[in-house]
Amino acid sequence: MIFIQKMEYKFIFCGVLCKIVHNSPENHKNNKDTTPMKSNDKQEQLIKAFKALLKEENFGSQGDIVTALQDVGFENINQSKVSRMLSKFGAVRTRNAKHEMVYCLPAELGVPNTSSPLKNLVIDLDHNDSLVVIRTSPGAAQLIARLLDSIGKTEGILGTIAGDDTIFIAPAKVTDIDKTLNTIKELFNVSL
Repeated sequence: MIFIQKMEYKFIFCGVLCKIVHNSPENHKNNKDTTPMKSNDKQEQLIKAFKALLKEENFGSQGDIVTALQDVGFENINQSKVSRMLSKFGAVRTRNAKHEMVYCLPAELGVPNTSSPLKNLVIDLDHNDSLVVIRTSPGAAQLIARLLDSIGKTEGILGTIAGDDTIFIAPAKVTDIDKTLNTIKELFNVSL
């Protein structure tokens, strides 16, 4: 740390607010903080602010999130950093109560389960000889697909592709598509 007598400066270095103060007996007497803000503290504050903004379900673009974070003091935030954070925390675009497409975080950043109201979002379930298709309420497909992906091959699900309200499910074995269909029906209590 650099000490400068009789002056106090603030500057931004690598996205971290650092404070330089002179090293004098008065500062030690008055218990002034002479240590720079740690990078981890700033990162934790950014993550906390980011999650709080997404909980509001008002931000439909990454640019909106950047602007909101800049408004609360994170001047060096940019779109690429927001994009990485959205990916890291599993954020999805879904419809809010006003039917606007917005970014939000899945509950508790974990895999959803069928004890939650997700099963109420399944509208239709159908299949052919090689694919199962689920139709959901608008904006719910990605959350439900995440649950199905967590079940995996042992229950007959090779993988999913989700849009806004439609999920394509590839069975682990095409010959066992009926088993995969029954697993999904049981999971969502569907008798379609």
